[in-house]
Amino acid sequence: MRIGVDATCCANTRGYGRFARELLRALVVEGSGDEFVCFVDDRAAGQFDLPAPNVRLVRVAQSVAPTEAASADGSRSLRDMWRLMRAVAREPLDVFFFPTVYTYFPVPPSLPAVVTVHDAIADRFPALTLPSARARLFWRLKVRMALAQSPIVLTVSDYAARDVSRTLGVAPDRLRVAVEAAAPVYRPSESAEAIASVASRAGVADGKRWFIYVGGFNPHKHVDLLVRAHAELARDSTDPPLLLLVGDATSDPFHGARAQIHAAIAACGTESLVRWTGFLSDEDLRHLLSGAVALVLASECEGFGLPAVEAAACGTPVIATTESPLPELLKGAGFFVAPRDVTALVAAMRRLDTDRDARDGMARCAKVRAAALSWPRAARSTLAALREAT
Repeated sequence: MRIGVDATCCANTRGYGRFARELLRALVVEGSGDEFVCFVDDRAAGQFDLPAPNVRLVRVAQSVAPTEAASADGSRSLRDMWRLMRAVAREPLDVFFFPTVYTYFPVPPSLPAVVTVHDAIADRFPALTLPSARARLFWRLKVRMALAQSPIVLTVSDYAARDVSRTLGVAPDRLRVAVEAAAPVYRPSESAEAIASVASRAGVADGKRWFIYVGGFNPHKHVDLLVRAHAELARDSTDPPLLLLVGDATSDPFHGARAQIHAAIAACGTESLVRWTGFLSDEDLRHLLSGAVALVLASECEGFGLPAVEAAACGTPVIATTESPLPELLKGAGFFVAPRDVTALVAAMRRLDTDRDARDGMARCAKVRAAALSWPRAARSTLAALREAT
C-alpha cells in the first residue's frame, strides 16, 4: 500500500506525539513492503527522524504549526488546511492515516482514512479540557468530520474503545485497538549514581524519597488533588517524601490548571516539598522514575495512561485512576483509586512509602506487565486496520 500519514502531530511533546513517533517507527518496519508518505510542517520536519527506504516526506507550508493551532483554544486556518488537503490530493495514495484526531484535516472524499481517537475525555468532560464555548464547538465539528470520513476508527485500549463507542456513537464494529507501550529507553536505571545525579538536579537532597507525576497540568489530571493527598501524607511523617511534578508547566497548548495547583500547594504549605522539574529528556526521566517510590496518575479519566506504563517499565509501582485501562494492563503493579477519592489516594501513597515488601513485589510485577506490551504489536494492529479501510 501507499499510506499517507499526517505526521504534523509528531512535533507534539505530549502523549499523542509520543504515540505517533513510536508507532511510525514500528510501522515502517512491520510494513516494510508498503510506502509511507508523511506530510509534515516545518516544526515536525525539524524533529522527524525516520530514515527508512519506504518513507518519503512531503513538507507543507503552514502559517501556524498544527500542533499549536490545534490547541485547547486554537483553531486551524482554512488556508492551512487547504494546503494540506491539496498536498494529499496530489499523491496517489491508497489510504490515509491520522495518528490523532487533534491534527485532523479533511482529505479528498475518495480517499479512505483511518483516524485515531485516543479517548473521549474532551467530549465527556468539556469543562475540564476545553476552555470556551468556541473551542468546544470547533472540537465537536472536527471530531464529527473525522469520524464521517473514516470507515475504521483506531484507538489505544479496549477501555477507550468502549468509551468512544458509548460517548461518540461509533459502532463497535468500526473500532480497532492498537495498544500503546513504553519506548525502549524506559527501563530500570543501571546506576544508583545516575539516579542520584538526576535527582539532585531536580532539587532532591541525598537520602530523600519522592513520588512523581508525569504529564500535563490540565484540570482533568487532578494534580491539585495529588498535591493535597501528598500534603496529608507529609503531615503524618517525620521524614516526608517529596513530590516531583514533571512536565511543561509554561508553554503547553492544552487547557491548563497551573494556577489551581499553585494555590493548592500554597494552601497546604508544602512549597518546600514540591519540585517542578519542567520538561525532562527520556533518559533523565527514566532515572527519576527508577528511583521514585511510585508514579501517581490520579486523573478523572485516561484513554491509556502512558506515563504509568513507562514507569512500570522502569520497575516503579504506580498509583493510577480506575477510570482507565491501567487496572487491567498493570494488574498487581500498584494501587488503583477512583477519581477524586483523596482518602484512597493518601492510603495508597502511605502503603507504598512505608511497606518496602509490598513496594518491591509490585515493582517486580510492573516490569513483567510493561514488557507484555510492544509497539510492533500496535503497528501490526494499525496496518491491519489500514488494509481493512481500503
